[in-house]
Amino acid sequence: MRSATISRKTAETAIEATVNLDGTGSYTVSTGIGFLDHMIEQLSRHSLIDITLKVDGDLHVDQHHTTEDSALALGQAVAKALGDRRGITRYGLCYAPMDETLSRAAIDISGRPFLAWRSGFTQEKLGELDTELIEHWFQSFTGEVGMTLHLETLYGKNNHHICESLFKATARALRQAVEIDPRKADQIPSTKGTLGGSSGDGV
Repeated sequence: MRSATISRKTAETAIEATVNLDGTGSYTVSTGIGFLDHMIEQLSRHSLIDITLKVDGDLHVDQHHTTEDSALALGQAVAKALGDRRGITRYGLCYAPMDETLSRAAIDISGRPFLAWRSGFTQEKLGELDTELIEHWFQSFTGEVGMTLHLETLYGKNNHHICESLFKATARALRQAVEIDPRKADQIPSTKGTLGGSSGDGV
């Protein structure tokens, strides 16, 4: 079982995050931000990564610290659960339609953190979540996992649909990328022989 737990405590947030990469998509998520909970639940359900996440953040200040730190902790947990990344498929791709919206996610768990973002929103909030924080969530998560993520909304109008399709596309691509390739289960999928964490040394 490829699982890991991260405990992260600062003056701004206290977080417990547990993931199981070989799960069934079960989740218990509580960040104090309802719409963010809903998106992380989508990430769990469609990636089949079990996620338990509890965040106590300084929401009396604003949502920035809670949103960012939830992504950092989850990314750290995924990276820890991946270990040396031996046997993983490494790459994943998904087109996720949601009514009038279509989003695409392409992932390389390369050890080189990079987010290419082509999306946006026409309203300031979804539920109580500030939409300007959504790109930042993906940036933080991507950086801690140590992966390249190209994330794009090809078209769409409804802001809820746009956000949800981005999370679902990422989840489905991540599901492919973290799965064990039965033909290469004992090998690291890199000619260099390593897929580093966030150091950028993987190829």
